[in-house]
This record gives sequence, C-alpha cells and structure tokens, in this order.
Amino acid sequence: MNEVNQLPYSCTSFHSRERRSVPLVRRFVRKALVDWACESRADDVLLCVSELVTNALLHGVPPGRGYQVSMQLEPTHDILRVEVHDSGDGKVGPADAAPEPDAEGGRGLLLVAALADKWGVGERNPGKVVWCEFAVRGR
Repeated sequence: MNEVNQLPYSCTSFHSRERRSVPLVRRFVRKALVDWACESRADDVLLCVSELVTNALLHGVPPGRGYQVSMQLEPTHDILRVEVHDSGDGKVGPADAAPEPDAEGGRGLLLVAALADKWGVGERNPGKVVWCEFAVRGR
C-alpha cells in the first residue's frame, strides 16, 4: 500500500495588546481556512478564536506585551488546532461555571467548550497557551 505523508499546514501571527487586534485575528484565521480549503466549521472556529483572543487581551497579556495565534491543520487526520499564546500569569477558569444571567461576561469558555471538539490550557514560560481543536474537512 502506498501512503502519502502530508505535512501539516501551519501559520502564526503576532498581535499587540489592542482591542482592534481581534478583527485582525479573525481575518488571519479566515484567510487560512480559505487557503486550506477548510471552511466546513469556519463560524465555530472564528467564534472560538474571538473568545480566546478576547480572554487573552482581558486577562493574559500584560501591558506593553503582545500575544501569538497559531493554527495547524493535520490533513491526514482532518484536525484543525488553534492556539493563543500569552505571557501573562492570568489563570483560565473552568468552562462549566455559568455566570449570573445579567453578567456582561463569563461565557467565552462556555462557548469554546460547546463548539470545539477539544480545548485545554498548556504551560508556557512565561504565560500559557489556550488551545482548541476541530474536526474539519481539509485538503
């Protein structure tokens, strides 16, 4: 049997600690999804990325620093992984803690847990990486 080894598609983007970076990240992610012919779950991916980036901005990125967004598509397994790296010491709360009904925030990780197939937090020195994965149909 002939097997073709396919390298993963990957891209990385660095952004400043600014609210206007969220739409820039969304454009970066959408372009990668289009370039990789991997748009089957674009809405879910974009919403999760927006939530993770917003959390990094609000809780993880110290003033004067930035954050990194990395994406990787494993074509052999059709798994898309998105990572948001920050250098802050903010902790990631549980995704099962529902906020008060009239609270303005606190639903981001609930959305990520509901939409992504997997998600988690990893260590980084300094800081952390919050990631999510999606089963997709790619190239």
